[in-house]
Amino acid sequence: MGIISIENLTKDYGKGRGVFDVSLQVEKGEIYGYLGPNGAGKSTTMRHLMGFSKADKGDIRILGMDCWREQKKIQEKVGYLPGEIAFLDDMKGSSYLKFIGKLRGQKDFSYAEELLEYFEIDPGSKIKRMSKGMKQKIGIVAAFMHKPEVILLDEPTSGLDPLMQNKFINLVEKEKQAGRTIILSSHIFEEVEKICDRVGMIKAGRLIKEVEVDELKHAKTKIFKIEFNAAGNVDKIREAFPDSVKVRDNNQVVVSINDLQTNDLLRCLARCDVKFMKEIKQTLEDYFMQFYGGDKNV
Repeated sequence: MGIISIENLTKDYGKGRGVFDVSLQVEKGEIYGYLGPNGAGKSTTMRHLMGFSKADKGDIRILGMDCWREQKKIQEKVGYLPGEIAFLDDMKGSSYLKFIGKLRGQKDFSYAEELLEYFEIDPGSKIKRMSKGMKQKIGIVAAFMHKPEVILLDEPTSGLDPLMQNKFINLVEKEKQAGRTIILSSHIFEEVEKICDRVGMIKAGRLIKEVEVDELKHAKTKIFKIEFNAAGNVDKIREAFPDSVKVRDNNQVVVSINDLQTNDLLRCLARCDVKFMKEIKQTLEDYFMQFYGGDKNV
């Protein structure tokens, strides 16, 4: 059993809304990326992990504790950043952090002070006067400040400018080195590809794919744009790779191959008059979109 364990989680809100038979395991020190469109079930999964919602069926555990039956312990021990943070606007940032710390029984706030400085936050400002990005940074500090073993982050960089996004990524990498276990939902594919060990893809409440990020980098389809000096060369490529070639014009093709076909392609091109060849880098987003019908609105 992983540090985070979900077995057959189902919560049916009706009309196709909810999560259905979701199972995943996250091991100690692993960063797990949880990807999917709005409404796919990411936040619902997070709420069940925090013990805020009771599943219709399934077994959900963190550190061996049942997330529903032992919700108080879970909420004390786990760091959590919700997708939408409910602040008391009249509070100052420092008061909010102390309030959250008190709920957990936290006495040492030295790491909170370190994080406030790191993210350039004035804790004496009232929350209602803070920008969305500043409020998000307060939420991040609240999730990390008690040095929890497990951290759940729902769209953590929402509202952050690029500089603070980079600072957040650096923080997560540091926490990983300290042995923290993290689930992170995000729409920023470059971010997930950079910091996550494994990625789960959820669609319409169902976990449809899990991939190791390192394996994905090597297993992805390689795509090459090739232009020839003579149109006849296009036919040679089409004959060699009949299911992998798209013809752009008389002299230009796009070839999609796997790693094992690379040498075959190079041998074929050695017999051709090549004008130029360029690899088109495939990202995690390209891979992800194969499962979402090319819909970029995720």
